[in-house]
Amino acid sequence: MASTTKKVLRMTFNNAAGNAVTITLPQPKAALTAADIEAVMDQIIAKNIFLTPGGELISKRDVRIIDTTTNDLYD
Repeated sequence: MASTTKKVLRMTFNNAAGNAVTITLPQPKAALTAADIEAVMDQIIAKNIFLTPGGELISKRDVRIIDTTTNDLYD
């Protein structure tokens, strides 16, 4: 039985229309802190580098590190 683990960083923002916009990054560093991630999110908002169909990103909504393990039961 093979097992694989995948970890992603999911940053969610609010855009000008009030909709959620998610940016997902694979394999975040193990030493990341909430403060590190929030600082990056603040920079993304301040530099206005992403434009969505609902307008620019205006605020932080959520941040998660998601760890998924998949077990292959049939080889």
